[in-house]
This record gives sequence, structure tokens and C-alpha cells, in this order.
Amino acid sequence: MARNQSTDKKAYHHGDLRAELLRAAEAVLEENGIEAFSLRAVAKRAGVSHGAPAHHFTDVNGFLTALATIGYERFIETQNARQRSADADPRAQLAASGLGYIDFALESPALFQLMFSSQKPDKSDKSLAAVADAAFDKLVQDIGNVHNSNPRENPAMMRDVMAAWAIVHGLADLMIAGRTVRALQLGDMNDSERDDVLSDLILRSIGK
Repeated sequence: MARNQSTDKKAYHHGDLRAELLRAAEAVLEENGIEAFSLRAVAKRAGVSHGAPAHHFTDVNGFLTALATIGYERFIETQNARQRSADADPRAQLAASGLGYIDFALESPALFQLMFSSQKPDKSDKSLAAVADAAFDKLVQDIGNVHNSNPRENPAMMRDVMAAWAIVHGLADLMIAGRTVRALQLGDMNDSERDDVLSDLILRSIGK
């Protein structure tokens, strides 16, 4: 116990305990899932005393809210990374953003579920709400670029926004569950071929 307390104090001194706890929390989330997530497991993973997380996070939901916030930040950057390597054409950019969406989901499935399917994160938290709104605004902007217009001023165009979201999110969920292998034969394709198939599906939301 004394060693853990010393570790805690060292971490507090250097100001890195919060970041270390969040890294440990994400590992616990991916290994155990949302329902089995606990502060005790996070503390054990981080190598600190059981009481250490309480200095930074009030409870489990506080931890999960912070993780969801980090998840959205990484989610947006994964989409941006795909877009930076894609053609500048708005349709190519929309498809690339969708591929980044899927990349993130496959790389961090438990975090993806926490962000989009769980009620445990505090949706009223200002930081989480801001970054979640930014993720949606990005989709709206991508669709707007395709149509050279603002979807928020056109109800019909907002249907394209929701159609694109539904297609990409549905693909991500199905791929996590392994339900697309037989239908799309993605396992027999290289990365480029897979991306072409997924891009084709994504662009169906705007009639290609």
C-alpha cells in the first residue's frame, strides 16, 4: 500500500496521473466492456491505490464521460486523417470521412459503443457535448460541400445527412459484429478493394 501511495504522490507531483488513469481506463473498457468497467480495475491497471481515481473522477460515469470526450476527439482526427489522404473532390472527401468513421469503430469498438450507444456518459457535460456536436457538424459540412449548400437550411438535404450517418454507422456496427464478411466478401479483398466497396456504399446516401 505504501508503494502505491508513493506512486500516487509522484504522479500528482508531475501532473500526469489523470492522463495515466485515462489510458488505463480505456484499456479496461476495451478488455472488460462498459458494464464491467470499475474504478478498482482502473486503479489496478494504473498501478495506483484504489482511492486515487476519486481525486480526478467522482465516479464511474465521470470516467466514462471523460473517455467518451477523448473518443470523439480521436474519432474526428481519424476522419480528418482519411480526408487528408483523399482527393479534394467533395464526394471523395465524404467517402473518406466515412472510411475514417469505420476505421475508428474497428480500432476501438468498446469506446465506439460508449460514445454512440451507452447512456452512461453525461451528455450534458459541456466538453462532451461540444466535441459530439463538432463530430455532427463535420458530417453536415461534408454533405454541404457535396451540394454546395447548407443542409441546415434545407430539410431535404438534412435527410442526406441522416442517410449518410445511418449507412456509415450501420456498416461500422455490422463490421464490428462480423456480419459483413459473407455478404460483401471483404475478407477476400485487399485494403484498397475494401475501401472501394465501402466508399460505394457510403456514397449511395447522396445518390452517388
